[in-house]
Amino acid sequence: MRTEHLVRTFVEYFEERGHRRISGSTLLPPPGDPVLFTTSGMHPLTPYLEGRPHPLGRRLVNVQRCLRTTDLEEVGDATHLTVFEMLGTWSLGDYDGPLSLDWGYGLLTEGLGIDPGLLHATVHAGDDRTPPDSASLRLWQDRGVPVELTVDDNWWSNGPVGPCGPDSEIFLWSGDGPPRSTPTRDDRWVEVWNHVTMSHRRLDDGSLVPLPQRNVDTGLGLERLASLLQGKRSVFESDVFEPWLRLVPTRWPLEEPSLRLVCDHLRSAVVVLGDGVLPANTGRGYVLRRLVRRVLTVLWRDDPSRSVEDLPDELVRHTLDHFRQDMRPSEVQRLLIGEERRFRRLLGRGRQVLARPRFRGPLTEEDYLYLHDTHGLPRDLVTSLRRE
Repeated sequence: MRTEHLVRTFVEYFEERGHRRISGSTLLPPPGDPVLFTTSGMHPLTPYLEGRPHPLGRRLVNVQRCLRTTDLEEVGDATHLTVFEMLGTWSLGDYDGPLSLDWGYGLLTEGLGIDPGLLHATVHAGDDRTPPDSASLRLWQDRGVPVELTVDDNWWSNGPVGPCGPDSEIFLWSGDGPPRSTPTRDDRWVEVWNHVTMSHRRLDDGSLVPLPQRNVDTGLGLERLASLLQGKRSVFESDVFEPWLRLVPTRWPLEEPSLRLVCDHLRSAVVVLGDGVLPANTGRGYVLRRLVRRVLTVLWRDDPSRSVEDLPDELVRHTLDHFRQDMRPSEVQRLLIGEERRFRRLLGRGRQVLARPRFRGPLTEEDYLYLHDTHGLPRDLVTSLRRE
């Protein structure tokens, strides 16, 4: 099943059950949100999850693009991407968790044709402050789906304070042969869908108070599920990455996981640029700058003459079209090339500075501060140059 078909099936399934589709918004979070980028589908909906009436009602569905910098070091494995799309559903004080799980089970098994025997669920076991999620446990037992009870793994929160509650996660077996073990003991169980019942709010002192409105927030990773349905070993082999894995090796012969990192980071940089972010030394712009520099570091490791000028135009257009962005591909290319030239100059200056006798031994915190404030050399770049 191709990704576009998966999206259409998901949205139509929940529209038939009274959900209204809302537009997947930009990577930029709403004003007042402390995060740099939207990391999940719930970020744009935070005011409505806290009680404000949504203009489209209490049942919502959408496709939201997200960016997570916390997963950068894991990019290159089978499941993690920097920019990805999340399929989401919400009940804003309407139905509760078990009904959401029942619909989720129906979509996976009937709508998408997944063998029920390849599913496993996890459920909150309860702790000294909250009871076990017995309703979700009964739902899975009634459907014949094996369940693993956990504590911390099945309690969801959006940061140290704010809405939180028990969740039930749905896993799909990706290994050869019949399923075995449990999700916490065997990583061949791949998490595909998380259903959160937002029942509490965590306060500054860590205490929990019940929310006046119980919500359900679910998130399903599009690329992750698409790769499993397509019988692929990783998200990078799904159809959304097909042109990248076809064209990038013709420009830059790379081994995995370097090939995956270059494809992921360049694709992510295109999306970030398409949402209006420009390279900078702080904030969102620095995340973009870091993505580009990680790509260039990998490319130049074997051949310093490599350049993002060789990035095929087709890949830039494909990415902008996929994420429904209006930026001109030529403008994206111009910004990437400018960032590459800036990085080359910075590397040259950095090597000269670090060659000074003062910096030949172990560096102190004062040294790092001086290199950053005086010469514009970030700590991670200094560390990388000293390994050369």
